[in-house]
Amino acid sequence: MRAFVITIADLPASVAAADRCIKSFSRTNPAIQVEKWKATTPKDDIVKMFALKGIHPRYFNEQGGSYTKNCMSAFMSHFRLWEHCVIMNEEIIILEHDAVAIGHIPLDMRYRGCINLGKPSYGKWEQPKSLGLNPLTSKQYFPGAHAYMIQPAAAEQFIHAATESSLAGPTDVFIHNNHFTFLYEYYPWPVEARDNFTTIQRDVGCRAKHNWSDEYAILQVR
Repeated sequence: MRAFVITIADLPASVAAADRCIKSFSRTNPAIQVEKWKATTPKDDIVKMFALKGIHPRYFNEQGGSYTKNCMSAFMSHFRLWEHCVIMNEEIIILEHDAVAIGHIPLDMRYRGCINLGKPSYGKWEQPKSLGLNPLTSKQYFPGAHAYMIQPAAAEQFIHAATESSLAGPTDVFIHNNHFTFLYEYYPWPVEARDNFTTIQRDVGCRAKHNWSDEYAILQVR
């Protein structure tokens, strides 16, 4: 199984977090090969990238808790990985740089679609009903998009929803039970977010995070 950790290449804190992510998988899930994936950032001219891909930015403009172009860039990093999943025609795991593996991820789960692997990282959530594979339960949308397994057919539907259906928005909210019928999660969650900084949220957005403290840093990436 191949996995990709989204990494802001010119931000030392992101590179260090991604290195920690890779090491955690080598300890807990040696059968999963994790490599860095260069993140899209606002300086890549994210508005032009959206236009070229046919993605409408309207739902990003409504996010008062986030910096709009940074939130768009984070979505584009995931979008490019969905495209990569389709091109490779392989099931993959997508990780954000603050993800840390804390348990075993089964590679023989029988499902069709996309599985959240990450423990909820902000706000309120519901505990899944049983151990192992469950319908998406903790929230109606992904409880942070920091770790998930996805199959090519699901990636194609994500791409279609973001472009043809104009549903694109912040990545975690975009991956929503109202948009897709094939969302699952594995419990107990084998990955958690260990974040002490953000490049996306404003202060008001950070306060909903479970790891928020007075030392939580907002790092500017433009």
